[in-house]
This record gives sequence, structure tokens and C-alpha cells, in this order.
Amino acid sequence: MWVVPRVSDEHRAARRQQILDAARRCFLRDGFHNTSMQDVIAEAGLSVGAVYRYFPSKNDLITSIAESVVGRAEEVFAELARHDPPLPLIEALDRALAYVDTQTGEDGVLRLAIQVWSEAQRDPSLAEFVAATYTGLRRHYASVVRRAQQAGEVPADADPEAVGAALFGLVPGYFMQRMLTGSPDRETYLAGVRTLLAAHHPAPR
Repeated sequence: MWVVPRVSDEHRAARRQQILDAARRCFLRDGFHNTSMQDVIAEAGLSVGAVYRYFPSKNDLITSIAESVVGRAEEVFAELARHDPPLPLIEALDRALAYVDTQTGEDGVLRLAIQVWSEAQRDPSLAEFVAATYTGLRRHYASVVRRAQQAGEVPADADPEAVGAALFGLVPGYFMQRMLTGSPDRETYLAGVRTLLAAHHPAPR
């Protein structure tokens, strides 16, 4: 009796990652709309059936790529929120931007973020995922602000959700400028943020 060998979980995970890596290369090179499933299949070097078994459509690939884009960022931001002792706001931002710097090169996953945002405008399911994801990331910054309040860095009567949203907004603002114009570098950007923060605490006359 012929027995079909079982495929291990490790093999399935490796094959799935092989397809995702191929899709990411295609998307970075040609964009979401100019990439077809046939392009991904050719890039992965697999059969049509093998690719469709894991990803029935290009939208499934895009969603999985989007998850990979934010997955590591979620880990980084969560670590900032639970750091002990609590990080000063400027240091929390510095660490977030240091991660951004590792992901904005030619192969960096954050280069796909702008494509994900664009695609989310026409794909309701992706839009829902993006909204939930960024809301979650923003919550980590609200937590950073609450801990800064406890340390006396932020006024006790400040709204941590509002301050967290503003702080979080500095991150995509940084990497969009870096990718679109090549500047500013992290040190220059942080110097500007420090100046803005200092403007709320004028030196005594």
C-alpha cells in the first residue's frame, strides 16, 4: 500500500515564507498593481498549485505582507511601552526611529507600508486590518505617555491618548520623509522634536 508522506509543519511554514519572500520582492520591485500571481509564482520557482494552496489570491498575499510589515513594529513598540524604568518620551521616539532606519532601505519592509496604505483605500478588509493595527500601535504610545506622567515628564492633566497619538504620528512622518526625500537623518529629526518640546518650557527671564 502506497503511503503519502506527511508534510511537516516546518516544511509548510518554510514553503509559505518562500512564497511571501517572493511576493515581497515582486511588490518592492513592481508595486502591488503591476504584480500578478503569475509573477509571484515565477519568482518563487514553485508550481501554480503550490502557491495557490497557501494563498488563493493576490489580496491574501497583500494582507499577509501587511501583517509582516507591522509584526516587528508591534514587538518594538510594545517593548517601549513596558520598558523598566519608563523611557523619557524623546528616548522612546529615538528607539522607534532606530528601528525605522533598519527598515527603510531598498529591501526594507516599511517601503511596502505606503503601498499598503494605498491599497487599503480600495480594499475594505485590508482597511479594517490597517485601522485595527495602527490603533493598537497608537495604544502603545499612550502607555508610554501614561508612564511618563507617573514620572512627572508629562502633566498629570494631559490626555495620554491625545499625546500618544501625536507622538506616534512622528514615526510615519519620519520614515515617509526619509523614503521620499532621503532626509532628514534621525539625529536632525530628533533635534527638531527636542526644539518643539522645549518650546513648551521656555527658559525663565
